[in-house]
Amino acid sequence: MATQEPSTTAQLTAHALDSALAPLAAALGDRLLTPAAAGFADTAAVFVGGPTRTPAAVARVRTADEVATALAVARETGLPLAVRSGGHHQARHGLVDGGLVLDLRLMDGVDIDPAAGVGHAGGGVLAGAYTAAAGAHGLATGFGDTATVGVGGITLGGGIGYLSRRDGLTVDNLLGAEVVLADGSVVEANAGENPDLYWALRGGGGNFGVVTRLDLRLRELGTVTGGMMMWAPAPATLATVLRTFAEGPDEFAGMVNVMVAPPVPMIPAELHGTPIIMALLCHSGTTAQADEALAPLRALGPVFDGVQELPYPAMFEGAGGPPPGGIGDARTGFLGQGAWAPDEAWAADVIAAISGAGGPAAVNIRAMGGAIGRVDPAATAFAHRDPAFMVTVGKFAPAVEALPAASEWVTAKAEELGFSGRGYVNFMGTATEQDVRNAYPEATLARLREVKRTYDPGNLFASNHNVTP
Repeated sequence: MATQEPSTTAQLTAHALDSALAPLAAALGDRLLTPAAAGFADTAAVFVGGPTRTPAAVARVRTADEVATALAVARETGLPLAVRSGGHHQARHGLVDGGLVLDLRLMDGVDIDPAAGVGHAGGGVLAGAYTAAAGAHGLATGFGDTATVGVGGITLGGGIGYLSRRDGLTVDNLLGAEVVLADGSVVEANAGENPDLYWALRGGGGNFGVVTRLDLRLRELGTVTGGMMMWAPAPATLATVLRTFAEGPDEFAGMVNVMVAPPVPMIPAELHGTPIIMALLCHSGTTAQADEALAPLRALGPVFDGVQELPYPAMFEGAGGPPPGGIGDARTGFLGQGAWAPDEAWAADVIAAISGAGGPAAVNIRAMGGAIGRVDPAATAFAHRDPAFMVTVGKFAPAVEALPAASEWVTAKAEELGFSGRGYVNFMGTATEQDVRNAYPEATLARLREVKRTYDPGNLFASNHNVTP
């Protein structure tokens, strides 16, 4: 089983590397970047910072044929391979030391077909760009909550966001994909063609090939009621907020962050530097339905209420997540089932954890349920269908040297808050054997291994939460 850092024993000398990369250089020209090239540092960076990883080369591909050429180079040289779309993953899968990074971000075409109700996205399309293109037609596909996340990455892992309780996870809306396999062949994966691969792509991550096109179901969605609310830190308040999400209609979704309040004008000065409860929420029903769902939250007396009617794509504007390059660690798990919600004692533990963090930290809580839970767990490789909440605890570090202490704090707090042994691959900060076992129930993992043996028996795609053949 691969661990977080794939082997780099196959690294080549500079002369041998130039020779090995020659076919790719001929195909890509100045889109093949080595460390000496202008723009390499930008292209080789990922959104989440951490210990440095320096690839031998970055291939900025535009077509499936170019992807196949890059895969041939990796196969024939033994260079470790990493594939990236948006570059957000906490385990930093988009980089590999001394290897070849396949950068899909130039594959950024979006084609919205309102008549068919299908959106086609290139493997490097970002969630914000797709959402804006679909929104121009009054349509949407649910992703997460951040504009700069790659559609390919979030989809292959699951995709939990503002529309998940209404429409299901992103994987539940993936109708098909074009995939370049390890041997360079290009195949379609959908319910009728390569259905085993189609099943595995919906939650199994980048273990099976390079997805160069995604076909996604579109649903009608124009104006929503959404935005941010904040409350002073009180266990009863947090428990009520979480219960309101859990018991709300399918159209009501979002996430709650317990974090230290930054010194911004929207927050009363007396709360700056103290824990605060912040919700980012979205109601995709009518205004009257939204008002009814939000009434219990407004009754709590928020210190800030920025919720308003707005076009759905506006939910992604300015939502870039934490600062690019930010260093930190996180753990994710699941709590409860159905419409269960944590009690005040658990809420008090969350607030106490942030109070004692000794630096920037957050507990992020996302309500599941609704359409997520109505899908058979065996229908997709994402099998965690019954939890009430997904919870992530994270801490930022001021420098790489402080990362071990941040990781230790994160691990301790995750245990204190009672995370289950199940995890979500898109939010895992590491990629150990145990992480893979946490991400997939035993039967799911066994089935994924069967698919891996069929489509990638040599484990070319190993820079991920690796499912070994």
